Amino acid sequence: MNDHPSCPKFGWLSPVIGNKWSDFQPIVQYQCEHILPAVTPEFDSLWIADHFYGFDQKTDPFLEAWTTLTWCAAKFPDIDLCHHVLGAGYRPPALTAKMASTLQFLSGNRFILGIGAGWREDEYLAYGYDFPRPNIRFRQLEETIKICRLMWSEEEPSFDGEFFRIDGASAPPLPSVPPPICIGASGEKIGLPLAARHADIWNTVWRGSTESLIQKQNVVLTELDRLGRSRSDIEFSLTIERALPNDGAECAQFFELLSELIELQVNHFVLDFGNPQSAGEADRFIADVMTPLRS
Repeated sequence: MNDHPSCPKFGWLSPVIGNKWSDFQPIVQYQCEHILPAVTPEFDSLWIADHFYGFDQKTDPFLEAWTTLTWCAAKFPDIDLCHHVLGAGYRPPALTAKMASTLQFLSGNRFILGIGAGWREDEYLAYGYDFPRPNIRFRQLEETIKICRLMWSEEEPSFDGEFFRIDGASAPPLPSVPPPICIGASGEKIGLPLAARHADIWNTVWRGSTESLIQKQNVVLTELDRLGRSRSDIEFSLTIERALPNDGAECAQFFELLSELIELQVNHFVLDFGNPQSAGEADRFIADVMTPLRS
């Protein structure tokens, strides 16, 4: 893995969906067998999305995120692990904290808690979960983060918040290294200031506009400055959905894009390559894009 602080990091997002393009086999299952054994030694992190069903047909296979990431953690012992990102409202905060401390222990301190306020209303309601307005969901997310950090650091923590309460919610064994918290957010009024307050890593999705990205970064940077936090206190992570390059020209385009984004202070790329069929398809990207950018 890449531990040099000045080098960009690269994450592989493995889709948990199975659809007509994958013969209704969850893509992550195929990748775990045919692709990830070869590519994970080259990447820094492995990411799994958190939803309960897919976006084409509700009946398409779609694997649960915690179970899948734990399965991957056992298969690939030398890569960091993160959800992209957990919906805070899908699981009670204390349970999230306990699951996180357990996976941190079992993985040898490789777990990153990726979490956000949630956005997919139909999924919440289908599962019988409340879906309050955004400002409430973000206040709930903030309390969830506070509860997690208390439960990772104190033997019998208590918390009495606006939405959640714990009373001696022990989560042994306490992690020797508390999981870093990656907050997925893009809203400039609520989400980004919250990320600046609480995140070790801030993640957003690349929408093709450097102007939009710079604007969002400036919101985070302004809030960091207001709080007295250093820029080095938070890693900027960007998710890019783009197929692996097929030839030298496509590699050059990918290299140029990532180079520009590195100049814009992006530290960690989370790459969703879709459904490649072989590990060999990633070799060109690793050799002609990742390796030069790291050097």
